[in-house]
Amino acid sequence: MHSFSSRDALIEHMNDGNSVSLLEAMLLFGVQSPSAEFNRMRKEGYILGHRRVPMAKVMVRLNQFAKCEPPKALPQREILMSEYWVKK
Repeated sequence: MHSFSSRDALIEHMNDGNSVSLLEAMLLFGVQSPSAEFNRMRKEGYILGHRRVPMAKVMVRLNQFAKCEPPKALPQREILMSEYWVKK
């Protein structure tokens, strides 16, 4: 019997066309090592796209599901983070 895991939730979310950053993978899905998970997905045949986006974009997306407030002095618009998605 296979139980639904954090990995399954992450893959389902990405298969629905959503982008995910490392921060979102950890906070929303409980994936402890997102980079390793993305590598496993690639080995399984998933084709992942990635791009660098401002942290502010990731924070807006993250705050749709959880409350997350970075320090006020943190330059969210200047900090770049990677986001990943499943290419169709």
